[in-house]
Amino acid sequence: MPMDINKVPKQFCENISAAFSQEFFVLGMITGESGIAYALTPQHMKRLSQYLVHQIGEYEKQFGEIKAEWKPGIQSPIQTKDIM
Repeated sequence: MPMDINKVPKQFCENISAAFSQEFFVLGMITGESGIAYALTPQHMKRLSQYLVHQIGEYEKQFGEIKAEWKPGIQSPIQTKDIM
């Protein structure tokens, strides 16, 4: 029986971080006072990146350009150390 995505609980993700070793990537996602970390192979991480680029492109075709700029090194106003 296929999963009904409409019944899956949804949470707003406030912070995402990623790290890597030669063997795998770790993608951490924080929601409120809880978080979860996912380990992905380098190949899966690359496919995730490609999928996200595709989804953003589809969104922008329908709703217009998303105005956002990523600046490495800028910290979120909420840090993990502040909520632990």
